[in-house]
Amino acid sequence: MRIYVTSIFVDDQAHALDFYTNTLGFKLKHDVPAGDYRWLTVVSPEQTQGTELLLEPSVHTAVAPYKQALVKDGIPATSFLVDDLDAEYERLKGKGVNFTVAPMDAGPVKMAVFDDTCGNLIQVIQMMGGGM
Repeated sequence: MRIYVTSIFVDDQAHALDFYTNTLGFKLKHDVPAGDYRWLTVVSPEQTQGTELLLEPSVHTAVAPYKQALVKDGIPATSFLVDDLDAEYERLKGKGVNFTVAPMDAGPVKMAVFDDTCGNLIQVIQMMGGGM
């Protein structure tokens, strides 16, 4: 069994697609009409056949309180792996990304957290030494 797709709730699919592709650098995988919304997925350019990230509309009534609670408590909605966190931090800062947590050592990982402009906090990590 493998993970095929995972989702993140976004406030606006068009804005999310722009941010996740043009700012973060993911690649569009699927853009299929689905009623009032779209089955909209992106993938890592390093693993185009890997796990897809579904940019899921935040329309269910449970989503807004869930997202607000996570952000209020500083809890990331998901985590992305990078090879060089300091370089990625500088690249994203240069594109105007707002980090809520600057790069810091956290045991077996180095981590940072940014606001995805779609209602979520996202963690980026770099494995240190032996990894996890």
